[in-house]
Amino acid sequence: MRRRDVLARLGPGGLLLLWLGPHQIAHGASIVAVRIWPAQDYTRVTIESDAKLQARHFFVADPPRLAVDIEGLDLIPGLRDLVGQLRADDPNIAGIRVGQNAPNVVRLVVDLKRPIAPQVFDLAPVAAYQHRLVLDLYPTQAADPLESLIAQRLQEAEQAVAQATPAPAAAPQAAPDPLGDLIAQRGQAPALTAAPPAPARAPDAPTPTPASAPAEARPSFAAKQRPGKTDRLIVVALDPGHGGEDPGAIGPGGTQEKDVVLAIALQLRDRINRTQVNGHTLRAFLTRDADFFVPLHVRVDKARRVQADLFVSVHADAFFTPRPQGASVYALSDRGATSAAARWIANKENAADLVGGLNVRAKDLQVQRALLDMSTTAQINDSLRLGSAMLGQMGRVGKLHKPRVEQAGFAVLRAPDMPSVLVETAFISNPDEEKRLRSPRFQADMADALLRGIVAYFEKNPPLARSRPL
Repeated sequence: MRRRDVLARLGPGGLLLLWLGPHQIAHGASIVAVRIWPAQDYTRVTIESDAKLQARHFFVADPPRLAVDIEGLDLIPGLRDLVGQLRADDPNIAGIRVGQNAPNVVRLVVDLKRPIAPQVFDLAPVAAYQHRLVLDLYPTQAADPLESLIAQRLQEAEQAVAQATPAPAAAPQAAPDPLGDLIAQRGQAPALTAAPPAPARAPDAPTPTPASAPAEARPSFAAKQRPGKTDRLIVVALDPGHGGEDPGAIGPGGTQEKDVVLAIALQLRDRINRTQVNGHTLRAFLTRDADFFVPLHVRVDKARRVQADLFVSVHADAFFTPRPQGASVYALSDRGATSAAARWIANKENAADLVGGLNVRAKDLQVQRALLDMSTTAQINDSLRLGSAMLGQMGRVGKLHKPRVEQAGFAVLRAPDMPSVLVETAFISNPDEEKRLRSPRFQADMADALLRGIVAYFEKNPPLARSRPL
């Protein structure tokens, strides 16, 4: 078609749009939704619109605040809703102000509680989302995962002291806690000099032997130990899938994957923290403990920073039809997927960064390269052993979708120095299994099964010596 014909068909309105260009076309943008995702790691503010927003931002250090000028907008109720969504316990944001800074320019000012390294970027439409303008507010002093473990132990110790009752003289000595010893050595928790209560017996634990010794005198899954000493602290990294902007799969009843897998992971954390294996104390570490988005490479990095001995990513499966059901366990593959279904699941889970919203420009190239490094054969073999142990126990809770551990190129499993598995607890797209996933009873049963699988793995594969700074 000739240029003259194109212009004639566009008419006066089309000519005006061509003359204004894409920057001015965005003046008709309207706000679809605004959301705030508070977390200790960082707080995310999302402004979703039906057209790409042009924004400029600048940061003021004293007092700390971030100002964002959004062009092509008038002050509308959608932006004012941000003020109402702010929670008083947000660890990073003190207040939000919105005003008309100039014609067609809205200024958003975020008052901050602590020094922040902000990232402001836009995301193209993906999945159920339209255009998104994202403000990620990262504390300049990032949280240390090791400190998170210590804080968790302190909270448990305070609760134990508050609930403690006088014990009879013949009461057995509580099992030692290496993490508690570390805190006591640092002088951070004088109260920890009192031994915490003995860990509770884990579900379905084998009956202790010999029979002449009282069962309650020994911690569950613990072999004979030397008094006052535990040889090795075992750290299990639990990774509840999705979170924040990324809901994961959504069931026919509206259940979101990110919510049910977090509930299961929290229950599993509590069970792990009460368990020992062959005299070694177990301690759980969560890559996220609330509803916020964590990029795939950050999940792996967090686990490696605490030198985790295992990495267990918890998910709920989904498919286009409601018929598939049952649980599955996946490990990494260095030779392609073991089935078309495994390949499809891996591609779906690897797309989490796109849905959750990753600032690609801010990704460290070295991290990207490390994520793509293929794990060793030994790591994959250990992952298959771990997966088999967990799958055997999960079969006691419900149906299995696959009778053996499947393999595919899951990005979140590519840590070369720890066995890593991805657990699909059930099909959230199946109406019956969606109801089970929402059930506290099923969540508890699944947490019990995963714990038994972890314990069974370590009983046959004792942890190697490691100079962990704990």
